[in-house]
Amino acid sequence: MQTSIPCVFMRGGTSRGPYFLASDLPSDPETRDKVLLAVMGSPDDRQIDGLGGADPLTSKVAIVSPATREDCDVDYLFAQVVVNEAVVDVSPNCGNMLAGIGPFAIEHGLVPSTGDETVVRIHMVNSGDRAIARIMTPGGQVEYQGAARIDGVPGTSAPIMIDVEDTAGSFCGALFPTGNRVDVIDGVECSLMDNGMPVVAMRAEDLGRTGYETRDELNADTELKERIESIRLQAGHMMNLGDVTDNVVPKMFLLSPPASGGAICTRSYIPKVAHASIGVLAAVTVATAAVFPGTTAYDYAVRPEGRRKMLMLEHPTGDFAVEIEVGGTEEEPTIERAALLRTARKLMEGEVYIPADVWVGKDALAEAAAR
Repeated sequence: MQTSIPCVFMRGGTSRGPYFLASDLPSDPETRDKVLLAVMGSPDDRQIDGLGGADPLTSKVAIVSPATREDCDVDYLFAQVVVNEAVVDVSPNCGNMLAGIGPFAIEHGLVPSTGDETVVRIHMVNSGDRAIARIMTPGGQVEYQGAARIDGVPGTSAPIMIDVEDTAGSFCGALFPTGNRVDVIDGVECSLMDNGMPVVAMRAEDLGRTGYETRDELNADTELKERIESIRLQAGHMMNLGDVTDNVVPKMFLLSPPASGGAICTRSYIPKVAHASIGVLAAVTVATAAVFPGTTAYDYAVRPEGRRKMLMLEHPTGDFAVEIEVGGTEEEPTIERAALLRTARKLMEGEVYIPADVWVGKDALAEAAAR
């Protein structure tokens, strides 16, 4: 016997995975996590018995439900399913999967379309933050085709503009959780920051690397990964995150001067595997570091003039644009707004099957309770 669960398989930004209504999943977190492991085929390096794509970027899940906040339309819970471990981490956000929440919510009747563009106010449950997504809905239908292009995704799609609000200290309690713009861990200068995603930003040269290595080169560099993981585990305690051994935060960044006309060059880990591009909310935190004097990013960064700055963050497969509005003073800036361009596409809609010995499903539980 198998249990079927309705789901939509979507690409959100440069990630992809199943999107579920919370009402179709177990309400108990422990059982829910077992279901998600079965859905994705973890733990297994190939995830051959599930929907996962054997990569952290394709082993992600979005869970959507009606909003529990008056100033939002829907709740979005993100789950990172570890590929080769029986671990489901709901501590971080994912700004890539966030791009698919608006289309999913509209098509499932959680948010009514409002003309050619529909605004969806999203409560990011993992951190308690709010995001505002603008979805193209000509004729009241979600439009997936368009001319917007993002690096890391072939072709073009309809643009989805996302504003993220008041994200400073979402996870760690403060933008700089240690109170310092630079801390030294294992002899390496690190900026420990949280503006929507906890990040440890290090200069690549301080670790004996250029910061222009390919993703494959970084993943093959065992000595570097061991050093970075040692720093990450220590930073977790310093950032008020506790023991992060089984968590995917903080995200680890190697920084170097821009090589292709951007604002700064990045190489990131999520957290133990090198990222093919860059995480959305992690990009906001790195862009924030680029405008704060005294951080590991500041001297490398090329910043445009003016309050509104478009910062192009270079990564292994292209660039990521973060538009930020900066207030305050040059020495004590404040980030008043961050906006991002993403795209999404629905790939499949139907039912995913898991073994019934993992979960019998809500219908079977209801029938049993009625007997």
